[in-house]
This record gives sequence, structure tokens and C-alpha cells, in this order.
Amino acid sequence: MTIPFFDGHNDTLLRLLDAPAVDKEKLFVEGDGTGHIDLPRAKASGMAGGFFAMFPPPLKSNLAAVSGSPSLSPNLPPELAIADALASTNGMASIMFRLERQGALAVCTSAADIRAAMQQQKLAAIFHIEGAEAIDTDFRSLDVLYAAGLRSIGITWSRANAFGTGVPFRHNVDPDIGPGLSDAGKELVRACNQLGVMIDLSHLNAAGFRDVAAISSDPLVATHSNVHAICPHARNLTDWQLSAIRESKGMVGLNFATGFLRPDGQFKADTELELMVRHLDALVEALGEDGVALGSDFDGAQVPAVIGDVTGVPKLLQALLDRGYGEELVRKIALENWLAMVERTIG
Repeated sequence: MTIPFFDGHNDTLLRLLDAPAVDKEKLFVEGDGTGHIDLPRAKASGMAGGFFAMFPPPLKSNLAAVSGSPSLSPNLPPELAIADALASTNGMASIMFRLERQGALAVCTSAADIRAAMQQQKLAAIFHIEGAEAIDTDFRSLDVLYAAGLRSIGITWSRANAFGTGVPFRHNVDPDIGPGLSDAGKELVRACNQLGVMIDLSHLNAAGFRDVAAISSDPLVATHSNVHAICPHARNLTDWQLSAIRESKGMVGLNFATGFLRPDGQFKADTELELMVRHLDALVEALGEDGVALGSDFDGAQVPAVIGDVTGVPKLLQALLDRGYGEELVRKIALENWLAMVERTIG
């Protein structure tokens, strides 16, 4: 039995953009075994689709700011100029739309679109940007990106921008670091609510989280974050944040990154499947059965070797069944909860 699943976050488009291959679309359509997601492996695993992130990475000259173990990195990378962010965002979006023209995926702007793509056996892709550096404070580029299909925004990555401040990649740290949203950031939240663009709280610091919770009329969503009480990394969600998400009838997608799973915060491939299940147990307890989903961070993080790549997701779903989760709940965590949240926030 293959249970279809929808992934709350992947960085596959950045991997393709950075790949030396000239035909980047062919690399995805045919697959070469590198990275975590390509079309053959997605189909084999039961992947119905996901949020495909456009993440503008730090400039190579600034990578020293996050070098070494990500769990121990004490600094935030420098802010990224809008021109650099737009250039990489356009590059990734171009790959996505070329893949759509080839029939490899369908860019979806509603839950109905996702269901239609599934019926057509196409991979459903939601256009997401991770860190709003490509958006100007007059929101002109937001209008253009929305017209192109953008339906989900992470206000920050783990750095500051014109709208807010992200958390550092640090273990044994509370995410309550730095200031809240700027005035432009608060206006961005309102603009997203008005347009029907989902706001992703992953990477955002606690003060920014509070601001979104106070302003947004939508459920609070963290597409790829875990439980701070189990792994006290700044990227994970504290008890009060989980309570706020539950109160809003929001949702959290489990991040597969080993350093955000392990209590010691180390990025180690031998991380056990049991630890992923433990985080899901805690999320279900904190948020209820409707508030938990998957947000792998495939192609953007080291994942447990037992998972390996997208073809390992059925192992996690089977582990939940073995744990005593009913099939209905597993199907909700795998797919149905994301469909319901997309319908509530995007349409």
C-alpha cells in the first residue's frame, strides 16, 4: 500500500539551479540519483507534490558566516540585496516553469489544482519563496510574483531582511533573538492575507512570530520546523509557539534535517527513524491530528540515512502505522492536512 504524501518544503530547484548540467530540466525528469528528489523517485515514492522553494542563498563571498557545523554557527549571514535575490529566484522559477511545460509537474495555485494534478498523475508544485529578499517594500515584485503563481512566503531565512529577522543556526538557543517585524514586514503580512498567500513562520525569530500572530487573519503555519523541547535548536518551535499555532488552528510540517531532530543538535546521518516519530508524537499532542504534516527540507539538509531521499518517506509513514497511528491519521499527516491548509490560506 502506497500512501500519497505532500511535502511542505524542498530546495530541489536550488539544487537544479546550482547543478553543472546544461539541461537542468532533464536532470529532474530523468534523474541521475543525486540529491533527494527527481521525477522518477518522486513517482516511485508516492509523492503527490509539495512546496517548491525559491531560496536565494548567501553570496559565495559571505558563506563564511554560516560555515562549519550549522548547529553551532553563531552568526547570521549578511543581508542579501534585492537584485541578487531576484536573479536567483528568477533562475529557479524559470526551471519550475520549464518543467511544467514539459509536463513534469503542474504549478498549482489552489487545493483544487493540487487534486487535479494528482488525478492527472502530475507532481503538484506550489510556488514558495524562502526569505522575502526578492520583494521590494513597495510590493511591486510581490504583484509580479503573485501573477506568476507565488502562493507561499517565508518572511525570512536565517538572516535579516527588510521585513524581519531570522534565527541563527544555533543549538541550545531559544528563538527569542532579535527584533520583531519592521513596519514593511507587518504590511507584507497584511498584503499576503489580502492576496491569498500563505505565510510560513519557519526561520522567523520569536518576536517576528508574535507579530505575525497578532496581525495575520490566517492560521499560523511553519512548513518545516520541529519541537524545541526535544531538540533545543533556534530553528525549532517552543511550547508557547506551538500553543499559538494550535489556537489559530494552524499547522507544522516535520523537518527531516538531522540537526533539528536530535537532542544533541548534531547533523549525523545515523539519526534513527524513532526520533522522527517522537517529534511527530509531540506535534500531534501539541497541535491535534489536524495540525501536523510533513516538511522534509529535501535537497536543503542532511536527512537520516534510513530515509535517504524521497523514496524513504514510506518508511516513515509505515513507522507511524507500526506505532499505532490509524491509517486515517497517517493519511492526514501525509497529505490531507496540507490540502486542507492550502484551501484555507490560498484557496
